[in-house]
Amino acid sequence: MGGRFGQRNPHAVGRAAPDYNILRVAGHEADKGRGQPMTETRSEPRGELAIRTSPRPADTNARGDIFGGWLLSQMDVAGGLTAQERARGRVATVAIDSMAFHRPVFVGDVLCVYADLVKVGRTSLSYRIEAWVIRHESRERVKVTEGIFTFVAIDQNGKPRPVPAAVS
Repeated sequence: MGGRFGQRNPHAVGRAAPDYNILRVAGHEADKGRGQPMTETRSEPRGELAIRTSPRPADTNARGDIFGGWLLSQMDVAGGLTAQERARGRVATVAIDSMAFHRPVFVGDVLCVYADLVKVGRTSLSYRIEAWVIRHESRERVKVTEGIFTFVAIDQNGKPRPVPAAVS
């Protein structure tokens, strides 16, 4: 089957790879030569490495593809850990804006999530969160997802509190 849908998943684990309806996005290696523009050509992540993990077969759907929700949760954890450190206490996720899923993630990839502080409000912190993978076979580093996550600093009662001044 040709085109952007119905491609075979070369990363299916423990079974033959039937035709899957995998969404391919502009710039994916399966789209090379089709005139699709790359979403971004930068080859280095922005921000500091917040977490590093690897998806497991349990993180897939019935077709063997990594759930977008699993990836989103890893990005939320990375942003939350980073915001908690900067806020010097508890934080809560209040918004996720501008999410873009650029490329698929496969079992065996190493997921690296980076957080870059873009705005500090009175009680809030906004981070650009980028998820990159190191492909299992090729060792190629690829940006797969990005978004802006906003966290609010909260006190022991769950009420917003001021974000402390940055420590030099």
